[in-house]
Amino acid sequence: MPRSRIHRYTLFGLLYFTQGTILSYFTALNALYFLSQGLTMTSVGIFASIALIPFVVKIFLGMLSDRFNLFGMGYRKPYILLGLAIQFICLIIAPFIDLKTGYWSFVALAFILQMGMALYDTCTDGLALDTTPIEEQGTIQGFMVGGRAVGVIVTASVVGLLAERATWFAVFWLLAGLTLLPLPLVLRMKEPERPAHRRFDWHAFRAFKQPSVWLVAAVGLVSFLVMVGANQLINPFIQQTLQTSLSTAGFLTTFWGIGVVAGGVVGGRMSGKIGLEKGIWLGLSLVTVSLLMISRLIGSNSGMPVIFVLVIFFGLAYGVYQTTIFALAMRHTEAAIAASMFAILMAFTNVGQGVGLGVGGVLVDRLGYPTTIAGFALINLLVIPLMLFLWRRSRLANNPALSQG
Repeated sequence: MPRSRIHRYTLFGLLYFTQGTILSYFTALNALYFLSQGLTMTSVGIFASIALIPFVVKIFLGMLSDRFNLFGMGYRKPYILLGLAIQFICLIIAPFIDLKTGYWSFVALAFILQMGMALYDTCTDGLALDTTPIEEQGTIQGFMVGGRAVGVIVTASVVGLLAERATWFAVFWLLAGLTLLPLPLVLRMKEPERPAHRRFDWHAFRAFKQPSVWLVAAVGLVSFLVMVGANQLINPFIQQTLQTSLSTAGFLTTFWGIGVVAGGVVGGRMSGKIGLEKGIWLGLSLVTVSLLMISRLIGSNSGMPVIFVLVIFFGLAYGVYQTTIFALAMRHTEAAIAASMFAILMAFTNVGQGVGLGVGGVLVDRLGYPTTIAGFALINLLVIPLMLFLWRRSRLANNPALSQG
């Protein structure tokens, strides 16, 4: 493998790794930090809603980097450096804020931190689209998905122990240190010259008139609704059924993350070797089967070894599916508005996640865990007709003669 390719794969993996550490903190540990400082879950909910706004508006950050070469340093590199710097500084400051008297100051700081992360996130996606040949898109998404999963693993294990045995200062400063890991590679990166067909063009947004783009968006919405909606239920289901401890839940999350890393690798390689279409069918099949197995086997006198195997299997399926869906979005993104268009397609996956989390919580209270998880498996089958329509349109576009007969 050429040195430049190794550099690119490692760069994208590390940028998604540091993103994974922060996302894991905000989704898993931030509530514990607030409660340890005497705040309520209402305060946690308000904080979470405000702090996540940057990921709703990151479409405009994508347009910014698509259009403006900052300080003549490039369309992606300077924005990535700026985003990492904002995240690092905010993490250094965070533990100095007394939550009891400075709650809104902490909310504002977290908003700025998330804005920095959203900035380097969308520019990283844009850089991947700028520099990755079509045949490598599955592989690069494998590194991204795997890198983020490793970040989740590190945060779930190491950061949790620090919060319990050391201080929250150590937690935030470790996260700040991990933010700097991609920095040497970003600084060494030489952004390629942008050819004419990749220069920002408002007319490129006409791509959204194409039904195939909306089919890709719908596939992303449904698949992430299923994956994220079901994923949030698995640990509570196991804990309720088997009366497991919180430490066991942490171990399960770690093993799930290991499965996601493996799935990212498998999904990337499979997309390159057997084709993206077959890679998506594989991911869809694995997620559906793993959820049906979880809904039937957990609670049926299954021992912990079986539970761990099921969790790893679901993590593997999650990684394969996510990697191939992201590669599909890359495949249908216009080069002239790469970061903007990819951010819009990712917005649909975010909507799917929100719907899945909400629907899953409501259905569990009414139907129970097994039925709800099996229901997510059935919802996943909606991707099949969407993909059939998408690939039919793609074949017609590539071979207009087919539409004649």
